[in-house]
Amino acid sequence: MKRFAELIRVIDSTNRTNRKVEALAKYFIDTDDSDKVWTIAILSHRRPSRPINSTFLREYASELANIPLWLFEESYHIVGDLAETIALVVPKTKSVDTKSLTSYLNDLIHLKGKSDEEKRAYMRETWVGLDYYERFVFTKLLTGGFRIGVSQKLMTRALSKATGIDEDVLAFRLMGNWDPKTTTFQELTSDVTEKDITSRPYPFFLAYAIEGEPKELGNISDYYAEHKWDGIRSQVILRGGELFVWSRGEELVTDKYPEFSVLVEKLPDGTVIDGEILPFTNGNIGTFNDLQKRIGRKTVSKSLLQNVPVILKAYDLLEYGGVDIRNRPYTERRKLLDEIYNNADCDTLHLSPLLEFDSWDAAAIERSRSREERSEGLMIKRKDAQYGVGRKKGDWWKWKVDPLTIDAVLTYAMRGHGRRSNLFTDYTFGLWKTNTDGTRELVTFAKAYSGLTDEEFRKVDAFIKKNTVDRFGPVRSVIPELVFEIAFEGIAKSSRHKSGMAVRFPRIHRWRTDKNPNEANSLEDLRALIVD
Repeated sequence: MKRFAELIRVIDSTNRTNRKVEALAKYFIDTDDSDKVWTIAILSHRRPSRPINSTFLREYASELANIPLWLFEESYHIVGDLAETIALVVPKTKSVDTKSLTSYLNDLIHLKGKSDEEKRAYMRETWVGLDYYERFVFTKLLTGGFRIGVSQKLMTRALSKATGIDEDVLAFRLMGNWDPKTTTFQELTSDVTEKDITSRPYPFFLAYAIEGEPKELGNISDYYAEHKWDGIRSQVILRGGELFVWSRGEELVTDKYPEFSVLVEKLPDGTVIDGEILPFTNGNIGTFNDLQKRIGRKTVSKSLLQNVPVILKAYDLLEYGGVDIRNRPYTERRKLLDEIYNNADCDTLHLSPLLEFDSWDAAAIERSRSREERSEGLMIKRKDAQYGVGRKKGDWWKWKVDPLTIDAVLTYAMRGHGRRSNLFTDYTFGLWKTNTDGTRELVTFAKAYSGLTDEEFRKVDAFIKKNTVDRFGPVRSVIPELVFEIAFEGIAKSSRHKSGMAVRFPRIHRWRTDKNPNEANSLEDLRALIVD
């Protein structure tokens, strides 16, 4: 654990990519194989499930620190991070840690089935045997909130540097449903076998956002365009007579989408399609809000299958006849995909239409229609582009539609996290609702915590502290006076929200200092933005 904690400390203390790669590569050379496997798993989001919820962790830590729980809670809201708070309040002791990272993670796996008293005793004993940073890292592993600015691609680059194995080979090896409890480092870094290939997806190719003018990309005749569908990015694989459906998050979700089982009979063996899983009811693409009804369900009921059926909107072909064709130009891959689609004649397989334009202005007009098409904008793909690994600038671009916006009133606030833990930066916003008696009230419709400058956050924080009406634990109710323009990507009806509507990715677009609260928008204004 000491070596792993030191690795995290070094990585977390620099923004230099090369420094992070060097630290990771050295770690992969020096540490034990079992710890290497768990480090790879942690950095590719394969952590053990949490054995203790945060409520109990806060109780255990306050008891060990001999402080009342309310004081711990106040400290937590000031610090803004649970693991850091625990690392700070637990009494300082001389570190006696001699256990490996693997030993600690095995402890966490077995801890899940223990009694509350056994969990309490283990946590007390473990926390006091670690120094500050080891305790912080261990608790991060425990809570699952491990974010240190290392992408899987960066980790793969470091592993390649340490082992001498090509990055693309390693990226393929690390895809799929491998288990750090049973997989060896040798298996992860050995050559790809025929058995591996049967179910394993390819690393996904990702697009860069267009930040300037699209005409800066060059001649539009060098590109195809298509709509950027708002669903679940996936690869559908048919090999050896078996079907496998993988999400971009490297989760095998075949059983979640039984509609695709028909593809076993419709697709030729040795086919891998890249596409988007979309809700499709009564001949129309639904919203992401519809799709959320199926995400995370352990079982998919008959009624759910009837109410929220799905399709695969295919837009690329990665394997044809059992041959990896990612290095072929997009035009060739797309021609083969069209062939497969036409021969399949399957209701659950749809083809994403290719769009060609004679000018960027014509493309902009189509982009403006995106919400009518249930898409987020346009994808711009170079015709001669190979299918790469991860995010590569120059070949695939996403040109998202401008966000929807509405003016709302700040009603509640909480302290932020990390460097903003001493400021109120997490906000709740309301819109006006007119009651039957003619009175108006503010109804919550969204929360947001990004979009303002540091100076603006400080000014809003000062207003909140001076104009608090009530407190509910860490939440403050404030005088409804400040108006903000809230931007969001999409909107749909929702019975789970008090406003009756759910918005996607809300954030603060700007502070409307030119408006008073009575000029803010209403729920009716928000409802009018829904595309039926």
